Amino acid sequence: MRLSGRALRLTVVLGESDTYRHHPAYHEIVLRARGAGLAGASVYRGVEGFGASSTIHTTRVLALSEDLPISVVIVDEEQRVRDFLPQLDDVAAGGLVLLDEVEVVRYG
Repeated sequence: MRLSGRALRLTVVLGESDTYRHHPAYHEIVLRARGAGLAGASVYRGVEGFGASSTIHTTRVLALSEDLPISVVIVDEEQRVRDFLPQLDDVAAGGLVLLDEVEVVRYG
């Protein structure tokens, strides 16, 4: 697949401890993205953050959290990403789903 020019970035932000059927929710999103034939997916682990609960989660030793922020980022053609969105309904129910337009400069 060649991906260049205008595209859509999907970012799903959730907690590291969020699960789907006894395994990490972020892993399920990656599996579904691959199954849908999307261009790719990457998972990023945050070092600190807070969400709807306002509880700060951090990697600092004195306040070590087991629920660090996780972001799953997917970039593909707009329609392919929008078609994928319903697959997030049951997996990312407690997370934040973001869409933004991007320009792909290189994909290889």
